[in-house]
Amino acid sequence: MKQIHWYPGHMAKTKREIKERLKVIDIVVELRDARAPYSSKNPLIETLTKGKPRMLILNKADLAIKEELVKWQAYYQAKGVPTILLDSLRPNTLKKLLPEIERIAIPYRQKEIARGRINRPIRMMILGIPNVGKSTLINALANKSKLKVKDMPGVTKHLQYIRVNKDLELLDTPGILWPKFEEPEVAKKLALLGAIKDDILPLDDVAIFGFQYLDTYHKEVFEDRYEMEYSIEDVLTVYDGIAKKRGALLPGKETDYDRVNQLFLHDFRNQKFGRVMLDRVEEDV
Repeated sequence: MKQIHWYPGHMAKTKREIKERLKVIDIVVELRDARAPYSSKNPLIETLTKGKPRMLILNKADLAIKEELVKWQAYYQAKGVPTILLDSLRPNTLKKLLPEIERIAIPYRQKEIARGRINRPIRMMILGIPNVGKSTLINALANKSKLKVKDMPGVTKHLQYIRVNKDLELLDTPGILWPKFEEPEVAKKLALLGAIKDDILPLDDVAIFGFQYLDTYHKEVFEDRYEMEYSIEDVLTVYDGIAKKRGALLPGKETDYDRVNQLFLHDFRNQKFGRVMLDRVEEDV
């Protein structure tokens, strides 16, 4: 697969605005998808926010394999990055997150007090690639549906401030991708999770990558879902099995490959195969 370039104009604009707004930001929070802690990182974020206290949130933790996720948390914490495992839809979000924000912000709050700014709230910037749950997290923190939330990349288009309480102010940002994917496998993982739009990569490449992942780690679940036996070496047997089970057939009873791609990706993105982990510490770092 060729190197993928994808950098829409609003993302380039966002990058410039982030650099400007960082001057007044105290803490940077980066969200990643817990199912892909390595692949869902944006290399630009660490560069852009260098020198700022940073917290990493592995969101959608309820969709990831817990044992593998704990390894990633230990890995990043060993590198000096406070790391929280979170499902931003759950009511205990504030209990897990706010104390950690306060702890990281202590040096900055002390500076503000020394300057006589006793009542200024902590200013926190939320960053991450598309569709990792930034708006959902902010709504949970604000306890209101202040932001548009939709399960597709690219919903947030503008920088916006949200006042959570007297002590915390958030700057939400649109999801930003980096200019090009130099690792094709990373692009496939993000496409499989729905973090990049489906017209960026050939869907058969993405679906076949998903077949291979499930064959390696969740073969029985995969076979049970579609009530079939198959050989991953002959990927057409996978397509044919899914097509027969789900009725994705053309008039001549031939497999409708495009329809199978869509059905499979819908199943994967809607957790029909249970908890998954596309990145593993032993393999990716």
